[in-house]
Amino acid sequence: MQAAVFHGNKKITISNVDIPLPVPGEVLLRVKRTALCGSDTKLWLKGSEFIPGHEIFGVVDQPDHDKHGKRCLVYIPVHCGKCDSCVSGDTQMCIVDSVLVGWNRPGGYAEYLTVPEQCLLEVPDDIEDGIAPLLLDTIGTAAHGIRFVQNLVPPDPLSMVLVTGAGPVGIGAILALQDMGYQNIHIAELNENRLRLAEKFGAKRHPVGSLHKRFNLIVECSGAHTARSQGMEIVMPRGVLILIGESDLPWPVQENKAIRRKDFYMVRTFYFPKNDYPLNIELLRKQKNKYKQLVDAQFGIEQLPEMFGRFAVGEMVKPFLSFEKS
Repeated sequence: MQAAVFHGNKKITISNVDIPLPVPGEVLLRVKRTALCGSDTKLWLKGSEFIPGHEIFGVVDQPDHDKHGKRCLVYIPVHCGKCDSCVSGDTQMCIVDSVLVGWNRPGGYAEYLTVPEQCLLEVPDDIEDGIAPLLLDTIGTAAHGIRFVQNLVPPDPLSMVLVTGAGPVGIGAILALQDMGYQNIHIAELNENRLRLAEKFGAKRHPVGSLHKRFNLIVECSGAHTARSQGMEIVMPRGVLILIGESDLPWPVQENKAIRRKDFYMVRTFYFPKNDYPLNIELLRKQKNKYKQLVDAQFGIEQLPEMFGRFAVGEMVKPFLSFEKS
């Protein structure tokens, strides 16, 4: 099969490798689409021991399995299903397994991969192949974060909301916020094309770095330390700053009066629990025409080296690697 190798230093090559063999408790998945994700830029720069790609949609290809032929997404966190976190429903925070598909086991920038059975999420027939991966990071990660803090900052017409970063998760956050009843939503983003898309979906432009407005809820999706630090300054007393965007770099916080002299919540959320999946499906169904606009390219694996480079510099919002035969 064909698979992508991320060497580091912005180099990707396509190699022919053996189709993997599932062990007991796993199935073989034939990949149909894998969405590119900004977090994979770290692997593009540093290299990866495993085949990357974690927003994966495909078909189970295992005739002796009861899910053979089923259209499925791959839930990224491998989880035991038995620990306290899993039993309480927090499958994304399993305290026994710390393996993530596409990070420390092979992922979906390849024609096939093996998937633990518990990581299969069946896709309803009315969700098209060309948008199915959006149910993972774009919808799942964004919506879970907002659901997690909703009781701290309930929807209110007077509440001011700021989303920082209009990448796929940031746009997903805007649509999820609207669905949950938030109305006064602002967006801070440097990329003009992404900013216009956010405005098209109803967000109001907020200058990047501006400290002149205060917000009850700030949804930080860029992973930029400057956005996090400024969020601490402009969040209202008793407001919430939620950190959804990721960064591997140390974050030195310079405390000042704007941060020190108020009570506020700073919250981190990761991915989403499997129990959220039906809610994510309903959100996609309700806003399908908007979500479709995020998918701005679909291409074959031979184009991945070029297309990932273009995606990494912000030329596209949510391109998909496709293994559909034309």
